[in-house]
Amino acid sequence: AEVLFKAMKGLGTDEDAILQLLIARSNAQRQEIKAAFKTLHGNDLVDNLKSELGGKFESLIVALMTPPIMYDVTCLRDAIKGAGTDEKGLIEILASRLPNEVNEIKSLYKREHNDDLEKDVTGDTGGNFSRMLVVLLQASRQQGIQEDLIQSDAQALLAAGEQKYGTDEGQFITILGNRSNAHLRRVFEEYRKLSGYEIEESIQRETSGTLQEVLLAVVKCARSVPGYFAESLYNAMKGAGTDDQKLIRIMVSRSEVDMMDIRAEFRKRFATSLHKTIQGDTSGDYRKALQLLCGDD
Repeated sequence: AEVLFKAMKGLGTDEDAILQLLIARSNAQRQEIKAAFKTLHGNDLVDNLKSELGGKFESLIVALMTPPIMYDVTCLRDAIKGAGTDEKGLIEILASRLPNEVNEIKSLYKREHNDDLEKDVTGDTGGNFSRMLVVLLQASRQQGIQEDLIQSDAQALLAAGEQKYGTDEGQFITILGNRSNAHLRRVFEEYRKLSGYEIEESIQRETSGTLQEVLLAVVKCARSVPGYFAESLYNAMKGAGTDDQKLIRIMVSRSEVDMMDIRAEFRKRFATSLHKTIQGDTSGDYRKALQLLCGDD
């Protein structure tokens, strides 16, 4: 707390001291530092940081100071209440979080905003996309692998899509929304044997728009959550421009979960490192902070 106070005191700000210290601490430790700062100086650490820092670097540091479930709640709230709906933000969080995390998110959302997350989501989305998000919000994925359902699930998906004129989206929603990841991996294997297609290919042919996006995200997470985030990070930085909102959201929310695995998946899939990609796509204190979060090259 004292180091941070000194870094912000007087003229100018020692951004380097701030980022080196905060990134070297866990989120739980940052909460303790925040409490100590208030005790010592009677100021809110986050308010002070906001007034001293700016731009993307400020957004990143403020995100790091937010407890994880609270951060998800804030991101979801922004995705719903901002100008227009950030469907990609909704998909990323709801498709990748564990059932117990989704339940914590729902109750904290209610406590913070006195609104029902499910109502807010359905009020802002429509059709089958909305139905799939509601299923994910129920957080009632089954546990383990149900051997007796693998074959019938694969056949049901085939009958609902490739073998049907039109598509029975409801089947995709029910099966992809309610089975465990381990179970789904077995279903995808069986599906490939039955149809000769990967499930992703069929989803791309049979569905479109935001429903397609959420179904593909669920499939990718079932196959590998770190793989899903590696791909999302790559997409946030490839081509002209950077989706900084997404970059910050993923780097912060996965920093204490599976960053090492994401780095390994990134290298495996894109023949370059996450560290190098950040290097080429960002600059200044923002870049330095992201690279520290990423860890070594």
